[in-house]
Amino acid sequence: MHLDPRVRIAIASDEKTGLTDHVMARVRERGHALLPLGPLAGVDQQWPEAGRGVGQAVADGGVDEGIVFCWTGTGVSMAANKVPGIRAALCADAETARGARLWNRANVLALSLRLTTPALADEILDAWFTTPLGADPDDTACVDRLELQAAQA
Repeated sequence: MHLDPRVRIAIASDEKTGLTDHVMARVRERGHALLPLGPLAGVDQQWPEAGRGVGQAVADGGVDEGIVFCWTGTGVSMAANKVPGIRAALCADAETARGARLWNRANVLALSLRLTTPALADEILDAWFTTPLGADPDDTACVDRLELQAAQA
């Protein structure tokens, strides 16, 4: 479980939907502070800006983590991952979310608007918020190598 239950989370999508409303409500129910961006804040924006905006908010330290959405979830995860220090993971199920936190120390959750149902989103959010960032030395060394490779690119 997160040590601080009041995690600050940037959240964005390229469109406002029933799923985005559901996820925002569930995150707020957990007591977390939300920073909506793009259409979730009433601003017209496409997936590249939505993903990058959340990634930048996390990287700058204005928020602790992020959640992004687009039709497949792929575009926003790619856009967020262009920001140094961001490890966005496209999660289609709870076990993938759990593994992304443990092994990849993911700090941005990407979800598909097409595939994710509200019930599935609840399972993914439960896994995301109850799984701490992994601290296994081998896993953290892999994440460190990933950051180094990105810096050298």
